[in-house]
Amino acid sequence: VQLVESGGDLVQPGGSLRLTCAISDSTFSSYSMGWARRVPGKGLEWISGIYSDGSTYYGDSVKGRFTISRDYAQNILYLQVNSLKPEDTAVYYCSCLGVWGQGTQVTVSS
Repeated sequence: VQLVESGGDLVQPGGSLRLTCAISDSTFSSYSMGWARRVPGKGLEWISGIYSDGSTYYGDSVKGRFTISRDYAQNILYLQVNSLKPEDTAVYYCSCLGVWGQGTQVTVSS
């Protein structure tokens, strides 16, 4: 399986983006999946997950601002990121069963 993220960009504080993770194998799209991010010089932070039963998880740093969703028909995982802050600047990765994408860069700066 391959996971390909896109949607990262340079945005101003308070802005929004929709990150997309395209899944090459449709059989994986029903498994639990999630998003993590890496800030330069820091470790990987698990920020959101969506599970096979439809339940979701959000880390405290993104709760109330980010929304995870999936399109089973298109085999796509989304992360809607709103009210962005400079500290959200990171490379964002999607993951499923230990497989990771290449990441997409989100930069929040005025």
